[in-house]
Amino acid sequence: MPQIPQKLHELTVGQLSARSGAAVSALHFYEAKGLISSSRTSGNQRRYTRDALRRVAFVRAAQRVGIPLATIRDALAELPEERTPNRDDWARLSAAWRSELDERIRQLARLRDHLTDCIGCGCLSLDTCVLSNPDDVSGDRISGSRLMPEHKAANGAEGGC
Repeated sequence: MPQIPQKLHELTVGQLSARSGAAVSALHFYEAKGLISSSRTSGNQRRYTRDALRRVAFVRAAQRVGIPLATIRDALAELPEERTPNRDDWARLSAAWRSELDERIRQLARLRDHLTDCIGCGCLSLDTCVLSNPDDVSGDRISGSRLMPEHKAANGAEGGC
């Protein structure tokens, strides 16, 4: 793993990429989404402060457990400007994400347990699909695939996937 001299306070995008393990394109994407920030040199080259390493590690760890980037951005926005997440921040934020993760685990377990049932239809569009419509609870109201939880659309109609 490339070492960054302690006296170096600003990193190029290449140095940040090499040290964090994130592709340069991912770093540009994170910056565009407001997850990390950079300053520009007189030659318009990006420079990142060393704390960007911890922010990138935080983003990647949260992504690995399935936290959406918008949620990660909101969490980082709660921190004072330019401060990186520390152990206490991670504990607080991960506790807040626990119920969301528990629900995803339940959904994945349901998918795992009934995945072989899908082989017969292949399209997940049967009214009585055990994945999208367990126990046919939606049979009287809707039909078709509903792997994602139902939500009210802007016009009041129910939606799914």
